[in-house]
Amino acid sequence: FSSSRFDIYRKVPKDLTQPTYTGAIISVCCCLFILFLFLSELTGFIATEIVNELYVDDPDKDSGGKIEVNLNISLPNLHCELVGLDIQDEMGRHEVGHIDNSMKIPLNNGDGCRFEGHFSINKVPGNFHVSTHSATAQPQNPDMTHIIHKLSFGDKLQVHNVHGAFNALEGADKLRSNPLASHDYILKIVPTVYEDMSGKQRYSYQYTVANKEYVAYSHTGRIIPAIWFRYDLSPITVKYTERRQPLYRFITSICAIIGGTFTVAGILDSCIFTASEAWKKIQLGKMQ
Repeated sequence: FSSSRFDIYRKVPKDLTQPTYTGAIISVCCCLFILFLFLSELTGFIATEIVNELYVDDPDKDSGGKIEVNLNISLPNLHCELVGLDIQDEMGRHEVGHIDNSMKIPLNNGDGCRFEGHFSINKVPGNFHVSTHSATAQPQNPDMTHIIHKLSFGDKLQVHNVHGAFNALEGADKLRSNPLASHDYILKIVPTVYEDMSGKQRYSYQYTVANKEYVAYSHTGRIIPAIWFRYDLSPITVKYTERRQPLYRFITSICAIIGGTFTVAGILDSCIFTASEAWKKIQLGKMQ
């Protein structure tokens, strides 16, 4: 009894094998092909992939029911002393002339204004709007033409592999619109979670937008125009998770590449060798 009887990889003596030029070419091509596939798999193993999923939940439960908002908008034809931010929602909040964490920068020699604000809203339907409602004296013909530089919610996600509508209104240009018109931006906010390889989560919000422009009137005359941002929250949360291919799957792929390539190359070499031997016999007249 010998343990060598369990060897399933029986060896053929070297003097019983026959090298061929065709076999050499196939062997070189086979090695190059294996190297190419190995490097491709190695690149995929090292790189991280972004997996997304949808579920119904409020992901950021530690926020106290608040969403942070960043707004940056220019009104080139409205004085800064007239510009104000008003916030209201279905929880009864009604704030006129919000000034905390906000800044007004004069434009066009004081004829225009750039408003930058950082504030929070409740996680219920509501709106915030830029208007002249908080001014001590209302102008006769306020010009609400504007450019939106930024409107974002929650944390900023600087991830190259995630493409979403985190700042969908960036670059919205209404300078050619009716100066006396109100602008309605209807936003559908979608909670978004990003989890990196370490398990750290960041919370942000994407949103879709639809808009309309109109001049409003009531029985007392024309209504003072404003730039309205009306929002509602989606119950669906989008989660992005960084993942890396597990080691066992990488090893399995490498074994499949090497084994499969050698098997196919062996079959191809065997077919070519058999065909060439048959052709030689035909030329020698040994095959009927």
